[in-house]
Amino acid sequence: MSFSIKQELLRLCHHFIEARISNCESAMEAANTAINEDTKSSAGDKYETSREMMTQEIKNNSAQLAEAIKQKQLLSQISIDKKLDTVQVGSLVETNHGQFFIAISAGSLKLNNETYLAISPSSPLARLLIDKKMGDSVAFNAKKYSIETIF
Repeated sequence: MSFSIKQELLRLCHHFIEARISNCESAMEAANTAINEDTKSSAGDKYETSREMMTQEIKNNSAQLAEAIKQKQLLSQISIDKKLDTVQVGSLVETNHGQFFIAISAGSLKLNNETYLAISPSSPLARLLIDKKMGDSVAFNAKKYSIETIF
């Protein structure tokens, strides 16, 4: 593994977050349009219920958008060019149960026919892995994860 793999994983995480931000913005725009186009009919309760549902949709997407923007900021602070002896944010960790990129929670990322799991530093597994060295082990969900390599 090399610097270029971490660089590509970081790019995939950026792409994931940009898509998430775009989806939230589109959903909020669609809900706003629905509110503005909804005309009050003789069935006033139906109008108010529909309007309230769209308002809740906007609130939910607004919260998701704020979280995605925070994750984007976190990604911009990740330095992947340092060789570290311990697992840190930005580390690519190879274990006996898979390869983990400590960055954001982006799920499975496919790269060169390999699967990497992008996990948030605040996730339970990442919290156990952070500050560990090659050869160390952690127990999570009844599995023992042995750290084989840190990039």
